[in-house]
Amino acid sequence: MPNLIETNKPLERAVLVGIVYPGQDESEVEDFLGELKFLTETAGAEPLKRFIQKLDLPNPRTFVGSGKIVEIARFVKENDVDIAIFDDELSPSQLRNIEKALGCRILDRTNLILDIFASRARTSHARTQVELAQYQYLLPRLTGMWTHLERQRGGIGLRGPGETEIETDRRIIRDKISLLKEQLKKIDTQMATQRKNRGKMIRVALVGYTNVGKSTIMNLLSKSEVFAENKLFATLDTTVRKVVIGNLPFLLSDTVGFIRKLPTDLVESFKSTLDEVRESDLLVHIVDISHQNFEEQIEVVNKTLTELGSHDKPLIIVFNKIDAFSFSLKDEYDLTPVLKKNYSLSDLKKTWMASDKNHKTVFISAKRKENIEELRNLLYEEVKKIHIRRYPYNDFLFESTPNP
Repeated sequence: MPNLIETNKPLERAVLVGIVYPGQDESEVEDFLGELKFLTETAGAEPLKRFIQKLDLPNPRTFVGSGKIVEIARFVKENDVDIAIFDDELSPSQLRNIEKALGCRILDRTNLILDIFASRARTSHARTQVELAQYQYLLPRLTGMWTHLERQRGGIGLRGPGETEIETDRRIIRDKISLLKEQLKKIDTQMATQRKNRGKMIRVALVGYTNVGKSTIMNLLSKSEVFAENKLFATLDTTVRKVVIGNLPFLLSDTVGFIRKLPTDLVESFKSTLDEVRESDLLVHIVDISHQNFEEQIEVVNKTLTELGSHDKPLIIVFNKIDAFSFSLKDEYDLTPVLKKNYSLSDLKKTWMASDKNHKTVFISAKRKENIEELRNLLYEEVKKIHIRRYPYNDFLFESTPNP
């Protein structure tokens, strides 16, 4: 019966708030809030309305202007809104002021992402990483928030002379952060040992924006059953599988997806997970070509790879989800403009996406298993190059071509 009650619990109602900064197009901010909407739905809430305001800088007190905050407050009250979610990180004072003005729970983008990570963490390793990031986020935001974090520990002997509740909370959180960091050090050491024990096989890492189909491609290439879902951050723990194409074995890893404004604390906490990217020999960058702003998603991933020191690794770009395009041949007298949605596969191969000489490119549909053989052949050739450079005396392995 308790499970039944939990299952039928109504979704929390949310409003989304964003700012159009100088130099930004309003449609771009609409896309950002579209992603925030997806994040909100992934977290289990129902977005009711978006509020957007043009500002040079966020209001230091309430993020948006006084008139806009009154407008949001009116909507919140009239529609029984539970949460207001802001598309930027809020300062502690902004959080307090906005909560007082709106009379509902306030989340910023960072807190929302941390909440999703917490709900999706399956292993003790992922849970430890997320918990550390949550405490690091919470520490500077304690003012006015007596959370009674460790009331079960008792009060006698817990506080020093004249110590306030907030100072006690801060000390408790700092102790937890130190403990979690020690736990992660041990886990990181264990994982580093595991990576060394994999021998000298070539290592390939799937990277990309969140929800572009990395886990589905992992399943296709490795014939495994990695969890894949049309939600953000379906994968938190790195999965490593041995893949053999033709006569050539290599290790393939599926890593956590990147996202715009990924919290710094989260990147640091997931260091050991991202080490799979740092220590790989070849990166396979998966791109959702059906997304209207996939070029910006490519930039986000490239920036993250640069921050990880992995931007100069050999790279294959896989443009996934070509099934979102129409491949019907146009009649020669049809004067309808050729739009992205009705590009053919041959059209795609003539675009700038396929012409970059710095990396190989392939267009596929993981969902419909289209052009997967070309991806497998390309992987074989790129892994083969690395293998020959590393083991020049083993080139007898490559006398035959791959047989997918």
